[in-house]
Amino acid sequence: MDWLIDHKIPIGAWAKALVDWLTDNAYWVFDGISVALETMIDGILFLLQAPHPLVIVAIATILAYIVRRSISFPLFVAFSMLLIINQGYWKETTETLALVVAASLVCMIIGIPVGVAAAHRPKLFAVLRPILDLMQTIPTFVYLIPALILFGLGMVPGLIATVIFAIPAPIRLTQLGVSSTPTHLLEAGQAFGATKSQLLWKIELPYALPQIMAGLTQTIMLSLSMVVIAALVGADGLGVPTLRALNTVNIAKGFEVGVAIVLIAIVLDRFFRAEPAGGNK
Repeated sequence: MDWLIDHKIPIGAWAKALVDWLTDNAYWVFDGISVALETMIDGILFLLQAPHPLVIVAIATILAYIVRRSISFPLFVAFSMLLIINQGYWKETTETLALVVAASLVCMIIGIPVGVAAAHRPKLFAVLRPILDLMQTIPTFVYLIPALILFGLGMVPGLIATVIFAIPAPIRLTQLGVSSTPTHLLEAGQAFGATKSQLLWKIELPYALPQIMAGLTQTIMLSLSMVVIAALVGADGLGVPTLRALNTVNIAKGFEVGVAIVLIAIVLDRFFRAEPAGGNK
């Protein structure tokens, strides 16, 4: 075995050389990405933090009724947000929401077109499949290190890590939804003279919409699961008090933050879950 260890393939050295080259030669690309993502996060934070918290609670409650057309869900939304305010975690919750919303936007903007392309090109999906598996199975800290070097401390490296972890979900589910479009629907569209673009927008995407929405809800849940990891690289939000509770073995604080995260996860899941309006929630 010693001879095998002595002839170690320098995978780590290659990765370090690549990151060093990117840092020296493509820093302007990562600076531009960082500025764009920070601007998006700051804009979302302004929308959530500028109004009085009770105004946000009222808006969310009204939207909950419009989306679900039932009393139970708006009441749950109002109760959840008022409880978070009562526990003193409103600022951290808005910061976490900004990170989750920004990560979900990036994932869906990239994931849906890639999923459509993969559905139309099976060879492309065959290439993407192991890459997507790697993105979700490789330990998060492995790509958190180069993200720190390339983007520095703050919300951006946390957002990048969250996107890498969550983006396989919308890609896979969009690909599944588009590729499972019934053949007879496509043939009917072609018989009426529909172009490829019309087939995509009028038939394939509407048919795949439930799968795409499932991809969105999965993206939101996966993003929320990364709040603690994001806090390790300087991202604000509910991950910060979670880490403090862990470091000080503070059971009370840990439980309070955990309840806030769970409530936000349930609210966001119910908002975007593809269910008929007026159903029981």
